[in-house]
Formats: sequence, C-alpha cells, structure tokens
Amino acid sequence: MILQQIPFTGQKQEFNRPPTRTVRSMSQSSTDSFASVHSDTSDDESSPRDKLQKSTKGPSDFCIKNISQADFGRKEIEMAEQEMPALMNLRKRAGGEKPLAGAKVVGCTHITAQTAVLIETLAALGAQCRWAACNIFSTQNAVAAALVKAGISVFAWRGESEDEFWWCIDHCVGTETWQPNMVLDDGGDLTDWIYKKYPELFKNLKGVVEESITGIYRLYQLSKAGRLSVPAMNVNDSVTKQKFDNLYFCKESVLEGLKRTTDIMFGGKQVVVCGYGEVGKGCCAALKALGAIVYVTEVDPICALQACMDGFRVIKLSEIVRHIDMVITCTGNKNVVMREHLDKMKNGCIVCNMGHSSSEIDLVKTHVVCACIAALTCSTVPSFVLSITAATQAMALIELYNAPEGRYNKDVYLLPKKMDEYVASLHLPIFDAHLTELSDDQAKYMGISKHGPFKPNYYRHKLLSHIDKH
Repeated sequence: MILQQIPFTGQKQEFNRPPTRTVRSMSQSSTDSFASVHSDTSDDESSPRDKLQKSTKGPSDFCIKNISQADFGRKEIEMAEQEMPALMNLRKRAGGEKPLAGAKVVGCTHITAQTAVLIETLAALGAQCRWAACNIFSTQNAVAAALVKAGISVFAWRGESEDEFWWCIDHCVGTETWQPNMVLDDGGDLTDWIYKKYPELFKNLKGVVEESITGIYRLYQLSKAGRLSVPAMNVNDSVTKQKFDNLYFCKESVLEGLKRTTDIMFGGKQVVVCGYGEVGKGCCAALKALGAIVYVTEVDPICALQACMDGFRVIKLSEIVRHIDMVITCTGNKNVVMREHLDKMKNGCIVCNMGHSSSEIDLVKTHVVCACIAALTCSTVPSFVLSITAATQAMALIELYNAPEGRYNKDVYLLPKKMDEYVASLHLPIFDAHLTELSDDQAKYMGISKHGPFKPNYYRHKLLSHIDKH
C-alpha cells in the first residue's frame, strides 16, 4: 500500500538500479507467519556476503543470514508440507524413478516455506539445486537456513540491496564449479542474467520454466526476435496457475493484506481495480462481497465486457480518481498509476499493487517512500494454493528435461493439458472428491480418451489478455 507519503517539492531520493532492472515488488509472503518476519533477532546489519559462511552439515557454497535459524525454518517447512499434497504425492509416486536425475536446476523464486517444499521435492526427484531469491524483501531467513542445512546451496537473505541481489544471482549460477542445465525463474531476472552474461551457458540449457507474467513477456520478446536459443515453458498461463494461484489466492490475500496494514473497513468504500484478468477477478469478487463499491479499468474489450456482466462499472482511472478510497493494480504492466493520478487523490487514499512488480505504480517519478505490496508481503500465503503452482512448475521441469529431441523447438510453450489435469487430480483427495468416469461410448461420442485430456490444448479455461501471444 502507498499511503500518500510523498515528499515535499525539492526533496530528492536516489534510486540506484541497473538499467535492465525493474522496480521490484515486495511479494511472496515475507509474513507467512509473525515468527518468520521476526525470526532474525540479530542486530548485525553487515552484509552476509562479507562474512565467513560455514555449516557442519550443509555445503560451504552458500550465503545466507544466519545458519543457526535452521531448526526453526525446518518446522515451518514441515507445516507447509501438510498443506501441499501434490508435491508430497510426487515424491512418493516418482521418487523411485528419479525423473530429474542428472538435472542441475538453478532457481530464482521467492524463498519461503512453500517454495522450500518445491525445492526439496526437486531434490527428491534427483535434481541438484542452487537457489537465489527473486525478490529482495520476501526471503524467510530461517527457511533459507533450513535449506542450506539440508544440502541446498542458497544465496539469499531478507533485505538485500540491489547490488547484493545481482551478486546472489551471479554466485547462484556458479559457472566456475557448477553448470546448470535447467532454469526455474519467477520474474525473468535469472534468465536475463544468464542470457546476457553467460550466453554459451544459456545456449546449452535444456529448458527454462517461467512462472510470472513479467518473465513470460521477456521470453516472448526473445522468441519474437529470434534470440531464444532454448525451449521455455510458460507456467504463468497454465490453467492450474491462472485458475487457482492467480484467482483464489488473490481473492483471499488482498483482503488480509489490506486489513493487516490499514485496519480499513471495506463496506461502502469506492475501490478501483486496474485490470480484470484472473488476479483482478479475484480481487473484485472479494471486495464486492464485503460491500465495497468496485470499479474496473481495462484495455482489453473482452475482459472489460466480462467485468460489465459481472456487475462492475468499467471506467478510466482519471474519471474517478478524485473520489476513490483505494486503487489496486493487477495488470502486470508499468506506469498504471502515475504522479498525476496521485496528485489528484484525496488524502488517505490507499494505493496498492497485486501484480508481480511494483512498476505498475510509478515510484521513481512519484518519489513514494512507503511502497508495500499487498499481494503477498502483507498477508500469508495459503500453502494449498501454492502447492498447485509448485506442482505445475515441477511437472514443467520434468517434461522439458525428459522430452525427446525435437519435441520442443526454441520457443515458448504452454504446459500440456494432460499435465494440467494431472496436477489438479493430485489435489482432489484432500477434499475426498470422486471423479465421474466416462464410459467407452461417452468417450467415443466426445472424441476423447476416457482418461483425458478432457479438453484440447487450444481450449483455455480463461481468456489470455495481457501478453501478446505471437
């Protein structure tokens, strides 16, 4: 949230960022629990990279805040495992086969208890893993310590500077002693770093798996320009990611994040939600249920029509900016809320971002100093929802790593529908759900296998809107 804390005229603020770097959001549950946020009680403000890093049980090739927090981090990981059935089932079903044996996965995601379950699942399936954080604010230091103690090389800590962020990514790649052959990215920074700094290494990768709309956009741009030299899997637009992570998670977290940080009452408040994709739909539904008066801004006429038929008025932000109590950005684009918008807002108007990156709000030009992203930093993350996304990521890695030569060209692909359905099926037992089976005659009538996939690959359970699908 941005509570209109804008400096007086003439006040300056330095933003020291590499030219290819976007303003990063504070996301993925740095507050998964109160204890996680406050688990590092050390008053030592020196950078971990300036300290001697050692562990009696883990590797010496890591850089984290405090290895002594490992036991607490392990407890958090074990709690997350209880709500992540798909990954635990993958370990049981595929663990003996080791489908990722020989895979060297370098990852750049949020480092939380939930992503730790994913990382350790990949390791259980045979992969060697090295990890950095995709966000400078979201790392749970205790979880990072637990991963290191378990033998995973981690380069991350909460509160990294921009320079430290890139240093961690570079050391995670580990080109002198360790050559990755797979990339799991969230935001595209790791992929971009390898592509630009280690082009030969990039060409030799077996594949890239990307989760976020920002990273997918970068990959499509590379592909469109003919510079993508490896196959890439677009997890962001998989059905399981869009329908569950983007919709159901945001439906819960937007309210929790705003309540935690502002204690605001939503009934009767006028709220503008920018973007009516799956994230925007979840936010609008949650806000409407609590009595907020919700408006939507959209560039896509199809999404705009959906908003209208769901009972929301579609307007331009400039038309109502003087009267609103809250703005929530959910577009994945940049410069959605500009300085001229902030200047016209009434005192106390809350501005927050539910998208991947805070570039949706023009922080540099507005000099806003209190930027807090509601999506995940200010709220807890439901482990069950992340189980769906994490299982999708794991399946994408397995598919790309084991695909025979020629199945995937140097382009961006969606996860095969059969795998989307498999990920969904792994979560049904927790609800004691029982699927109806097609008869042979019914399957023949529909022209499909009775075991799936039940929809063709071109069928989408959502309307893709924000990315140019060349």
